[in-house]
Amino acid sequence: MSKKLVGIIGAGPAGLMAAGRAAVLGHKVFVFEKNKKACRKLMITGKGRCNITNACPQDELIRNIPGNGRFLYSSLSRFSNHDIIAFLNDLGVKLKTERGNRVFPESDRAFEICEALICYAAKNRAAIRYNSSAKEILVEEGRVKGLVLDNGEFWELDAVVVATGGLSYPLTGSTGDGYRMAQVLGHTVIEPKPSLVPLETVETWVRQVSGLTLKNIVLAVYDPGGKKVFEEMGEMLFTHFGVSGPLVLSASRHILDRGFSGSVLTIDMKPALSEEALDRRIQRDFEKFSRKHFSNALHELLPKSFIPVFIQLMEIPPDKPVNQITRQERQRMVSLLKGIRLTVSKSRPIAEAIVTAGGIKTGEIDPRTMESRLVKGLYFAGEIIDVDAYTGGFNLTIALSTGYTAGSSI
Repeated sequence: MSKKLVGIIGAGPAGLMAAGRAAVLGHKVFVFEKNKKACRKLMITGKGRCNITNACPQDELIRNIPGNGRFLYSSLSRFSNHDIIAFLNDLGVKLKTERGNRVFPESDRAFEICEALICYAAKNRAAIRYNSSAKEILVEEGRVKGLVLDNGEFWELDAVVVATGGLSYPLTGSTGDGYRMAQVLGHTVIEPKPSLVPLETVETWVRQVSGLTLKNIVLAVYDPGGKKVFEEMGEMLFTHFGVSGPLVLSASRHILDRGFSGSVLTIDMKPALSEEALDRRIQRDFEKFSRKHFSNALHELLPKSFIPVFIQLMEIPPDKPVNQITRQERQRMVSLLKGIRLTVSKSRPIAEAIVTAGGIKTGEIDPRTMESRLVKGLYFAGEIIDVDAYTGGFNLTIALSTGYTAGSSI
């Protein structure tokens, strides 16, 4: 294999993996990172804990990648989620597996993953240039010629890997630079859309409980046509605009392709109880608080801050004596507790999304190598490609797998 001059645009997980792998194979590698530090987005994933991959079987892994998962078969065969685990173990990172096969560093610190990837690139003599923003990829006779930086520097290169991320969390450096550079070279960019994103709701009562987290609830989602497309137990968060939290972020990807507006969310506050069991529970509470007002008999059933909203939704006077609550009103309580409805008006902006759906059209990339089908020596890795997944470590798996594949193929 002839040794080449390789430029990597972006020092995120995909870029660092590509850099390290290309350097292992003996190429002279330069990483150009516009920020003063690497892995800025990685550092905030999973609330700073970094869900680096998922330990599930490969078929399940592909099922959790609704955005062109089949494109990744070759890449994941070459460097799978289990290879990622072994790779990090070899670098001295101790990992643990939590609910849903989610894999985290044992330390719960994303910094440890970032440091491991930087060390992997550096120990194999890949040079990382910080505060270096790429402006243009130069091509001559259908082949990569070099790279021009914003400061006017020209770097003669034999290959370039574009690993600039998408449009989510632009403050971390994902501002769409890679899309622009690829389009100039003839590549198609599938419209970037927010994926794994908080949702705004038609209902304004959510503002009254902004900041409240509900745990161990079941969230179901129905698309605008009324078809149930998601249901899962976990936690969610009320905000001043609508809802967020792990369940909502996961749910959002299931309605992305159907349009957010008009989708309906239902919250089962008491999933462990059937309607009959919940009714018995309410009756026991009402017997205990029989001399209290309705508003003062709910504190063992609901979070304190949610009680005023619940009373409002029930349309029962807060000062109505508990011993005067009718059977019909009690049944309405059961129905509401098992299915609080929220109507989605839209998603939050792409800048607030965890992941970008859309990007470089997969048909223009060789899935076996991540090389452009239009320009020789041009490669793509990570979120810039039109692939995206649900929460659970799947998106970082894509980044590391495609980065490894690109670096291996130069």
